[in-house]
Amino acid sequence: MPHLDLHFNPRVLSDEDITEMANALSDVLQRYLFTSDDAVSIAMTRVSADDWKELVYDPIIAPQIGSLFKKPGYTL
Repeated sequence: MPHLDLHFNPRVLSDEDITEMANALSDVLQRYLFTSDDAVSIAMTRVSADDWKELVYDPIIAPQIGSLFKKPGYTL
């Protein structure tokens, strides 16, 4: 039962784009974790660039930087 909590701000995405992205991510999770679609949950949170450090980088990324499988190429 995987759960993915994605925070993003690369660009403006329509609700349709976000739905398509969630479906694609769900497909990847199902493929690699050998699970069914009804077991997958995905949260999508839009965060403005101005709020990224306070809401995402400092509380989520920085505390676990050493254990991230994919580290960001930036620091704040």
